[in-house]
Amino acid sequence: MTQRLVFITGASSGIGQALALHYYRAGWRLALQARRVEVVQAWAQEQQLDPARWAVYGADVVDAEGFQRAALDCLARQGLPDTVIASAGVSIGVDTALAEDLPVFKQVLDTNVYGTAVSFQPFIEPMRQRGSGRLVGVASVAAIRGLAGHGAYCASKAGVVSYCEALRIECRGSGVQVVTLVPGYVDTPLTRVNSYAMPFLMPADAFAAKAFAAIEAGVSYRVIPWQMGVVAKLMRVLPNFLFDKLLSGRGRKPRAEG
Repeated sequence: MTQRLVFITGASSGIGQALALHYYRAGWRLALQARRVEVVQAWAQEQQLDPARWAVYGADVVDAEGFQRAALDCLARQGLPDTVIASAGVSIGVDTALAEDLPVFKQVLDTNVYGTAVSFQPFIEPMRQRGSGRLVGVASVAAIRGLAGHGAYCASKAGVVSYCEALRIECRGSGVQVVTLVPGYVDTPLTRVNSYAMPFLMPADAFAAKAFAAIEAGVSYRVIPWQMGVVAKLMRVLPNFLFDKLLSGRGRKPRAEG
């Protein structure tokens, strides 16, 4: 039990899975949350992870009661995590002129924003009582400006940034740090469906390495890669008329099928 413990949501694929592997190779124990437990189990077997160093908890971040049960199971089996990373998320294109897209809009916000709060809640007070811990929210550069067809995703990730900022202030002085990660384009199943150019696209393992370094350094906010941080700042200061003109013809995220 001397090895540090990281709790990662959305560990069945993408950024969550890449972070899990990086933490494991750095010597940490893993507490992994996923809706698809069997996928995580197959992945862990493929990676030849030591069964004594990892556990998976079946839960959905939009189900607060179910997640609470999984978190209590983790506390009982593995102890209080040193770091909790809320990386579970979805990205689905929407057109809010269409009534059938409104439930999709809600799904994206529920998973990405509400799910982040659900992921942190069971661990905040125990971390405060211990006097240490890190809570890591995974946002996106899509939080910086709204993009056509991405209204739900942009709004949700802007919500993650603001929520983590509020939580950081609430935790100030308690020993609990709140870190906001802002990825650019990372090669995951979520981005592979995109039909438009993705500048500075990063392999997931490269992102995980930089994210791990930022989390361990205890930074409050980090855009990865740094080049996207520059792009994000430029986008933020563009006048609306110029931003609208430049982005109006950009490709859109595919809408949900059916």
